[in-house]
Amino acid sequence: MLSGPVLVTPGEPAGIGPELTVRIALDRPEDGLVLVADPGLLAATARSLGLDCAVVEYEDLDPPKHRRTGDAANGRPALHCIPVPLRAPAEPGRLDPANARYVLDSLTAAVDRVVDGRAAALVTGPVHKGVINDGGFAFTGHTEFLAERAGVDRVVMMLAAGSLRVALATTHLPLRDVPAALTAESLERTLAILHADLVGRFGLPRPRILVLGLNPHAGESGHMGREEIEIIEPLLERLRRDGLDLVGPLPADTAFVPDRLEDVDAVLAMYHDQGLPVLKYAGFGRAVNITLGLPFIRTSVDHGTALDRAGTGTADAGSFNAAVDLALELVSRQKIQKKEPQMNADERG
Repeated sequence: MLSGPVLVTPGEPAGIGPELTVRIALDRPEDGLVLVADPGLLAATARSLGLDCAVVEYEDLDPPKHRRTGDAANGRPALHCIPVPLRAPAEPGRLDPANARYVLDSLTAAVDRVVDGRAAALVTGPVHKGVINDGGFAFTGHTEFLAERAGVDRVVMMLAAGSLRVALATTHLPLRDVPAALTAESLERTLAILHADLVGRFGLPRPRILVLGLNPHAGESGHMGREEIEIIEPLLERLRRDGLDLVGPLPADTAFVPDRLEDVDAVLAMYHDQGLPVLKYAGFGRAVNITLGLPFIRTSVDHGTALDRAGTGTADAGSFNAAVDLALELVSRQKIQKKEPQMNADERG
C-alpha cells in the first residue's frame, strides 16, 4: 500500500543531515516531506541557517498539510515532524555515543510506518557507523538494519547515478571475508532480487545485468582464482536458461567503459569497493543509494556525515535532492502499476 508521505530521517545529529533535511523540506513544500527527528534539533538547525519556520507535529492518520505556506498561527513556513527525542544535546561536528540510541529510534519509527502503510517511502540521511557501535549497538549499516527491522532476510544495495546503476553482491564485509560469502545460492538470490526490482520498481521489462568477476581479469581462466569457473559462470549460464539477461562475468577494470555499458541496465559488483568507486566518481553529489528487496521504497544519499562541514551551512544538497526525487518517482510509478491491473479488469468487466 502506497499512502501517506515520504518520510526523511536526518541521520547523525552532529553531521550535515539535519541541515540538509531542513533546507530540502522547506525548499520543496509541495512534496509534503515529513521529517522523523527531534523537533528541537530541527528548530535549532533552522535558526542556525537563518530560516524562520515552525516545527509542526505530524499525525499519522491525517494527510500532511503540505500545500499551505505556513502554520495557521503566524503564516511561517512549516516543517512537518514525527518527533523522536535526542538522548543528549547535539553539537555540530562533535559525535556523542549517547545519541546512538536516538539515531536508531528515528530509523525504527520511520521503518515501522512505511512497513504498515502509514507512509509511502523512506529517504535516509547519513549515519556514523562507528559512533553507533561506540554507543553499544552492533550496527553495520542502514541496509542491514532496515532488512532486519522489516523482517527480510535478504536485501541488495544498489547505487544509481543517472543511467549507471551498480548493485553489490556483498556489502560491508572485510575484503578477506568476501570469497567465502560468494556462494552460488547467495549470488542467485542477489540476482533474483536485482532483476525483480529492476522490473517491478524501475519499470524495465527485460533488464540486462552485467556481472563482474571477483578476481583480476575475471580469474584469467583459473590462473588468478577459480571463483569465476566454479561458481559465477555456471550460475549465470543456468539463470540465462531461466530467462534472465546476464552478461559476464567480466573483468572489473574493463567493464565500466561506454561500449560495455551502452545497453546495460545494472552492473553487479562482487564487493563494495569493486563497484562503488566508479559509481561515485561518475556521479558523486548526485548519486542515490537504493535498498532492493525491501517491502517498501528506500533511498539514501551517497555521502557520509561530513562532520567537518556540519554547522557551516555549506553542505551540498545534491545527493539528498536526488534521493528524494527518486523516491517520489518510484512511488509514482508503483501507484500507476497498481492502477493498471484494476483498469484492465474494469475493461474486461
